[in-house]
Amino acid sequence: MQRLTVAIVGGGASGSIVAHELLRHAAADHTPLHIWLIDEHGRQCAGQAYSTDHELHLLNAPAGKMSALADEPGHLVSWARCAAAVPDEVGPASFLPRRAYRRYLQETLAASERAAAPASQLTRLQAAVTSIRTRPGQRGAWLETGGGWLHADVAVLATGHAAAVVPFEAPDVARVIADPWQPGGLDRLDSEPAGAGGPRRVVVAGTGLTMVDVAIAVTSRFPGCTVHAVSRHGLLPRTHPGGFPSQPGLLWLPPACQALGPVSLGELAGQIRRAISASGGDWHSVLEALRPHAPSLWQRMPDRDKRVFLSRLERYWQVHRHLMPPATATRISDLRQAGRLVIHRGRIHGARRSARGLVVDALTAAGPIELAAGWLINATGGTSDITVGPSPLLRQLFATGLARPDSLRLGIDADPAGAVISSAGRGSDFLYALGPPLRGTRYETTAIPEIRSQAAGIAAQIASRVPGTAPAAVV
Repeated sequence: MQRLTVAIVGGGASGSIVAHELLRHAAADHTPLHIWLIDEHGRQCAGQAYSTDHELHLLNAPAGKMSALADEPGHLVSWARCAAAVPDEVGPASFLPRRAYRRYLQETLAASERAAAPASQLTRLQAAVTSIRTRPGQRGAWLETGGGWLHADVAVLATGHAAAVVPFEAPDVARVIADPWQPGGLDRLDSEPAGAGGPRRVVVAGTGLTMVDVAIAVTSRFPGCTVHAVSRHGLLPRTHPGGFPSQPGLLWLPPACQALGPVSLGELAGQIRRAISASGGDWHSVLEALRPHAPSLWQRMPDRDKRVFLSRLERYWQVHRHLMPPATATRISDLRQAGRLVIHRGRIHGARRSARGLVVDALTAAGPIELAAGWLINATGGTSDITVGPSPLLRQLFATGLARPDSLRLGIDADPAGAVISSAGRGSDFLYALGPPLRGTRYETTAIPEIRSQAAGIAAQIASRVPGTAPAAVV
């Protein structure tokens, strides 16, 4: 039997969970399989989210919701109770260090490799995939990497979040960190002159979860440093209420209870507010119950309503959906009370060099301000238009018509099964996508519960294919 070859572009949580699911199928069906797990920085099972080694960087969801296995919700908790890296007693409501979750993904993938061997094989490859092309008369696709061309019967785009882009004019100097999660990003702050004691002030663009991580890392590393964070709304993520419900409560909203028909943003927002009021203000339970319906509701909403949501309501949704663990929230509160973290509601217009570092110009609710800083760190994420982002692979896929952006240009267009849709409107038979690249078609697609479900579905589809005939090789 010829071996099926799958190339997974992106080695973070999305890519590693897809690889794990594929190997599970291979072991169960005794199917010969070869997987290339390709990551530009060699951070397989880590990616941006779980590459941090900081002990105070915790998962933003309790362990009971973070299993990598869709059919074993208690898998992470069981692993953590046996792992020497997690010495404290662990339960479903525990918030584990993100470095422990990285180890969990690594060990879970390694176990699936052993179970599928020797018929199936996983090869980890550190490389940047810059293009994916087809050749007349050949199945599958050819992926261009720095080491040549790699052939695969199926390719899966698990590229995670778009590369961060500084959303204002800033000098191209080392003191401007466009993406703190690039390898060694925050380590650059250690380059302060000897005896300076580290940076005295760091300005962060954004006040979301990335800013929270940056503030904790910087202030713990440099005791004399103060962080000033600026964002349009000046809102911090809410605190996770703690605890772990066995299952989401029932939520009756007419749009969520209907499988078909358009969804009005105005009506939906009003119904959510009334549901929160009827629950005594328990917004967390209402949003948890709404979460499984979010992709369907998003797909049924007119584009004009989606744009209104993105421009006016998204930030409020984000701070209530992507929460801080209680311990993290306590630390952030302590930093604010000590004056070491200052939040500004406003907008940064630009940054310029100064004799001692940088000056950041911002217009805040209190008026225009100038913030002298040693460093400027961008925590606003990637561009809102995927067609103008910095990814050469996505630019190539759009230019050749193998893929097209979704109608809002938030990500890649794909069908409900994750098959990438071409410029001609056809679902691909060899190219799939999951996770953050599908934000425009599903919106709620960045957290582990959504990713593991998508990964299981894509793996099942790939496993059902007739094995290809091309050998796996880099030439």
